[in-house]
Amino acid sequence: MIKVGIIGGAGYTAGELIRLLIHHSKVEIDFVYSTSNAGNKVSKIHQDLLGSTGLEFTSEINPKVDVLFLCLGHGNSKAFLEKNSFSNATKIIDLSNDFRLVADKNFEEKEFIYGLPELNREAIKNANYIANPGCFATAIQLALLPLAKANIIYNDVHVNAVTGATGAGTSLSETTHFTWRDNNFSHYKAFTHQHLGEINQTVNQLQSSFKSDINFMPNRGNFSRGIFATLYTKFEGSLEDAKALYNEFYKDAAFTFVSDKDIHLKQVVNTNKCILHLHKHEDKLLITSIIDNLLKGASGQAIQNMNLMFGFDETEGLQLKANYF
Repeated sequence: MIKVGIIGGAGYTAGELIRLLIHHSKVEIDFVYSTSNAGNKVSKIHQDLLGSTGLEFTSEINPKVDVLFLCLGHGNSKAFLEKNSFSNATKIIDLSNDFRLVADKNFEEKEFIYGLPELNREAIKNANYIANPGCFATAIQLALLPLAKANIIYNDVHVNAVTGATGAGTSLSETTHFTWRDNNFSHYKAFTHQHLGEINQTVNQLQSSFKSDINFMPNRGNFSRGIFATLYTKFEGSLEDAKALYNEFYKDAAFTFVSDKDIHLKQVVNTNKCILHLHKHEDKLLITSIIDNLLKGASGQAIQNMNLMFGFDETEGLQLKANYF
């Protein structure tokens, strides 16, 4: 059994980590850190865990845990690690964007590996520090990896993606309040979303000749969780060529699948899956990509990375059924 510590325990991603890890056969949760909730039962904040765990939040840290999950707001992970020291044997998985870019991957003699298993599986197995990908970034990158690997993204990529309300975190604002979000739909950060940095970085890692634009339109949906992304770009081959390319690329992937049928969001909510669908229209290839933003887009992928780092079965603790009905 390995001992796990969770920092920033009151948010959605931490709640999902706890929900999955208390049933993980190789894990014992050592502490859940939250200064504002110290002494309270975890189930007081994460009410779906009532009856599942007696864990309490704490303001104390065990610096010798085997693995530490950082579930902090963007920009706060670096600040936390600067103020708190951990054993050299402690592996760290950060769920913020602090270490995802190559320019930011080295920090205090730690080198963070970008934790997209379908891209960097072998490096993750040997890593001590992981930068977990963003949710939009995960859905979009998994849609583009086979094309980039084949060096055939010659033109601009156009992306339209919708995320659920949980993508904005637990803090309320005008655009996350129920009365604003319900029966509503809007875009935000058009063409400038922060996940574009890691998406472009990955595409260029596989296809160094890529010089075109990724035009990304993020949208807010009026549902709780999930990401539904559609991407299109010019593609010279047939639909059969595209399917062969994608099926070959993901033939050994534990959680990414290519569907011959049209796909919908309920197929992935509450799972660590990414499901892709391909459609050819004239000279354009349309790729649809769906994930659960809190699981494959955050906590589930973090556990997938942990499993790889410790030599566990990649699917351990992640055998989940979609909330289909």
